[in-house]
Amino acid sequence: MKNKKVPFDDNFILYSKCQKEWRAAVDANAEVIKIKKGQTIFNEYEKVTGIYFMVDGIVKVHKHWDSSRELIVRFAHKNDIVGHRGLASHTDIYPITVTALTDVTVCYISMSFFNASIKMNPDFSYHMMMFFADELMLSEQNLQLLANLHVKGRLARLLISLEYKFGIDENQAIAFTISRQDMASCIGTVYESVYKLLLEFIELGYIEVNGKKIILKNKIELRKLYNPR
Repeated sequence: MKNKKVPFDDNFILYSKCQKEWRAAVDANAEVIKIKKGQTIFNEYEKVTGIYFMVDGIVKVHKHWDSSRELIVRFAHKNDIVGHRGLASHTDIYPITVTALTDVTVCYISMSFFNASIKMNPDFSYHMMMFFADELMLSEQNLQLLANLHVKGRLARLLISLEYKFGIDENQAIAFTISRQDMASCIGTVYESVYKLLLEFIELGYIEVNGKKIILKNKIELRKLYNPR
């Protein structure tokens, strides 16, 4: 569902990183889109049309691993950006799919307006350059760990990173409920391996599980599983 009304505060990236005079152009060109849980924002191999700025909610960015499995590249929430992986000059298709894990609100801008914003706003251009640099670094780190780190270490790192990204709730649990299947898709393994490893982590006192919520009880030992130094 699309809406031209722009419900942003001054911290919204296209306000905070662009010149004040550009705000009217943002209001005129931005589209607010609401997506229900389980729906896709765009699919792998679709033609690139624009960029999406997360306003609220959580999505997963994923791609096909093979005919029966997917690989989750990352999760995105408020103030994150999705769709930028389609900016490569040699292609005009999205290389990934973005699916809503909760009800989501995004701000969509067309590629032409995104390019105009880059050219007219040096601070926004610099911010995007640093964002792409960070994304590249994280992608390289994740690929290296996926190739070289054992599954137990990959799961421990995932749990630590989820708490870092989403914080904790009033019960000290990770403030994001992730399915066991999505965990498996994040670390390149199968559901059964994740299930067994979580049980092992519980027995060792590294985590506590309450329903679908996970509390990290011993982050020092979890970190040792992927960074023994």
